[in-house]
Amino acid sequence: MCKVFYETIKISTTKQFELIDITEHVENTVKRSGIKNGLCLVFAPHATAAIIANESESGLLNDIITFIKELVKPEREWKHNIIDTNAHAHIGSAIIGAERVFPVINGRLVRGTWQNIFLVEMDGPRSVRNVIIVVIGD
Repeated sequence: MCKVFYETIKISTTKQFELIDITEHVENTVKRSGIKNGLCLVFAPHATAAIIANESESGLLNDIITFIKELVKPEREWKHNIIDTNAHAHIGSAIIGAERVFPVINGRLVRGTWQNIFLVEMDGPRSVRNVIIVVIGD
């Protein structure tokens, strides 16, 4: 029989652009779920944040932030900025995506050797960012 287990974690960010490693939180949720085989969804319910999986090497993390800034151009005069000054973050979230799905096999989250899971902050700092982790399976 298929089971569903979920948790919401709360993350504080300190910079406008930031990558927060949430791998340990996700792995602990999978462990607590008791689910042996299935899928794990990691979702940021925010229109100005995203979720990625990549290597946790400081130079690469800085490169990713630099690339995101170049891609979304926060200094550009976006039309949305008439209402709010975060059009770049909305665009970044739309392009990168607010979710990632990982397999769960034999009770463990499956990810590549160099893949950690990150919340991508693009409109910080924020006192609370929620990340919903849902584990579905047997």
